[in-house]
Amino acid sequence: MSQALVNILYVVASVLFIFGIKGLTHPRTAVRGNLLGATGMGLAILVTLLLRDDQGWVTHTWTSLIIGAIVGGAIGYYAAWKVQMTGMPQMVALFNGFGGIASVLVAGAYLLEMIGVAEFRLTNDTMIATAASGLIGAVTFTGSLVAFCKLQEVLIPDNVLIPGRQLINAGLAILVVVLAVFLVQNPSAAWLYWVIVIASFALGVLLVIPIGGADMPVVIALLNSYSGLAAAATGFVINNNVLIIAGSLVGASGIILTAIMCKAMNRSLTNVLFGVLGPAAGGPTADQVYAGKIKATTAEEVAMILDAASRVVIVPGYGMAVSQAQHAVRDLANLLEKKGATVEYAVHPVAGRMPGHMNVLLAEADVPYDKLLEMDTINPTMSQVDVAIVVGANDVVNPVARTDPTSPIAGMPIIDVDKAKTVVVVKRSLSPGFAKIPNPLFAADNTLMFFSDGKKAFIELAQAVKETM
Repeated sequence: MSQALVNILYVVASVLFIFGIKGLTHPRTAVRGNLLGATGMGLAILVTLLLRDDQGWVTHTWTSLIIGAIVGGAIGYYAAWKVQMTGMPQMVALFNGFGGIASVLVAGAYLLEMIGVAEFRLTNDTMIATAASGLIGAVTFTGSLVAFCKLQEVLIPDNVLIPGRQLINAGLAILVVVLAVFLVQNPSAAWLYWVIVIASFALGVLLVIPIGGADMPVVIALLNSYSGLAAAATGFVINNNVLIIAGSLVGASGIILTAIMCKAMNRSLTNVLFGVLGPAAGGPTADQVYAGKIKATTAEEVAMILDAASRVVIVPGYGMAVSQAQHAVRDLANLLEKKGATVEYAVHPVAGRMPGHMNVLLAEADVPYDKLLEMDTINPTMSQVDVAIVVGANDVVNPVARTDPTSPIAGMPIIDVDKAKTVVVVKRSLSPGFAKIPNPLFAADNTLMFFSDGKKAFIELAQAVKETM
């Protein structure tokens, strides 16, 4: 296969990647976008393998590749079918980590291979890319594993505040940069690459471990960008154009998504990069906020309120994902619409544990996309809403973000459900959200608390609404 044909096919694959990403921006085209991206990646892999085969690969290399593809494909197929939507953020974190460690191993293997070729000279450009691949890929790998453990709530507490962590992180970063300079100047000292990787492993852990669960959507988006940057650096190492393009697309889209998430949480990118996110100490206790002010309700009472409502807004949160209540939520909405009510969904950008979590769940339940309203669209008219039903959301509807400048979530844009005429909060308990602070919305005069599992609550509500029809 000629190099010209290879480059043309790489361009075709890159175009498919771009159209694939474009398709993923809307639920109606997401499946097509996913298929276009997969087709582009399949074409890129095939062209790369055929190119390598022209260079004289032996038979056992193809055997290893086929075995690896079968094993990896089986794992991916199993994960796609078996992992619940509640576990999707964890799986995304793992995939980010796998991309990072793949870049580390490919760049390291190429370095070792080229050192053994006497007539081949490793240029400064190649060595800089190699060091960057090792650094970024290793940070992505361990950082993603820590994010996975936090999301899965295993091994690692929600946030671990290590004394002097900023100084330690700065020291590790300086060490890695110094080692990278030495590696660039001494390409034959391959052992320096692996020292860089080990130090970066530690840096990845220390960067992510202090970050609380409330900020995981930002972290996942950032780690996704890191994995793309590591892949692009590896593309420069092995001189593979399509890897450079694909990695750059992932890196750029991840950074854009990170910026969107930061804006939605009123965080700066600097905070995320240096791992200083997390709840602050102090503030009123739950007893001070809730004592004697909570009004519990029942399905029958809520059904009577809904019977007189002309506009209802449903605000989904992670509790809906945990209870898999999206289908029950849709069923209740359908009943209310049959009674003549207007039903809309107010979706906060960081509701759940990854960007777009609620959108995916509601799309799975066949909720029309035009009914999903962004925060900026719904907030100006929230005072005209008769009933706002909050399903497992907490921090993204907490009014202290507007009223208390000392709060950990101060300044974070929220959905103003407290301005609705009546608020019904479906939660199993008064437990706090990821920010670990009480929510005065639950004790507001216009709020009723429906204590129940999300799915069970909406099934009961639907039944009660049917009885009023």
